[in-house]
This record gives sequence, C-alpha cells and structure tokens, in this order.
Amino acid sequence: MKKLVLFLIGLITVTTAMPSFAARRNIMDLPLFERAMLIIKKFETLHKPCHWPYVGYGHGVLPGEPYRRGVQLTEAQADALLRKDLKKFCALYSQYGKDSVLLGALAYNCGPGVVNKSSVLKKLKAGNRDIFKAYTAHCRYKGKFHKQLYQRRLTEFAALFIP
Repeated sequence: MKKLVLFLIGLITVTTAMPSFAARRNIMDLPLFERAMLIIKKFETLHKPCHWPYVGYGHGVLPGEPYRRGVQLTEAQADALLRKDLKKFCALYSQYGKDSVLLGALAYNCGPGVVNKSSVLKKLKAGNRDIFKAYTAHCRYKGKFHKQLYQRRLTEFAALFIP
C-alpha cells in the first residue's frame, strides 16, 4: 500500500512537471511582461543566420554589438536579449503605467519612432482608452495589409491591454 501511494505521488509530480501540463496554463495567469515575452516569441520565432541582420527573436543588430553574421544565438541567449530589449522599450513608456508593456511590445515590432508618432500614443496621452482600431491598424508590411501582423495585434491587445 505504501509503495502504491508513493508511486501515485511520483506520477502526479512527474505529470504536473511535464511541459505539456505547463502549456495548458492560461497566459492570463502570467504577469504582463511575461505575456508580452510569450507573444513576441510566438510571432517572431527564433531567427536563423540567413535572417541577418536580425538575431534572436527579431533583434536588429546595431553597430558595435557583439553578434556576428552566420552565428545563431541559443534559445537562452535569444531569450535574454529579448528580455533586455523589451525592458528597454517598456522603460521608454513607463509614464503610461499599465500601458507601458503594450506600447513596449508595439515598439519592439515597429520601432519607437513609429509608436511615438502613432494615434495610439496620442489617444493614451489624451486619456482616451478607446485604442482598439488605432492599435490594430499597425498591421501593414511594405504598405500592404498583413494578416499575420493583424493576428499579432489582436493577440497583443487581448493579452496586454487593461481597460
């Protein structure tokens, strides 16, 4: 009987520690920053050397950075770089409080110059929280509507916007 109980406890421990069990967790249970990390990872994916000058999860290599052409970052390196970049972008918009992560995620994809000129930022500055259309309008690539970018904006808005 004692062996059976220990076996069941061990089985439950192993089952709950498995990635498939962890994957069933709701993204909304995570802090905003971690939600943004997961969304960016999902839509950017880990870039390969052929995507140069982008490394990791879409980080554009700047002059003087230690990344070399033809070398792929490990998942841990890419994760650390994404975390550093996203923190930097969220800090740019820290005066917007709970919206800083949403704006940081948009800046990670479009760049802070685009966000600073956007109607999303103008509306938030004015205290207008009705930003759905303005936020989801950032879904164009080379001037054309891009379905995957629209899906990304919907996901970001649903997971990161707090009304």
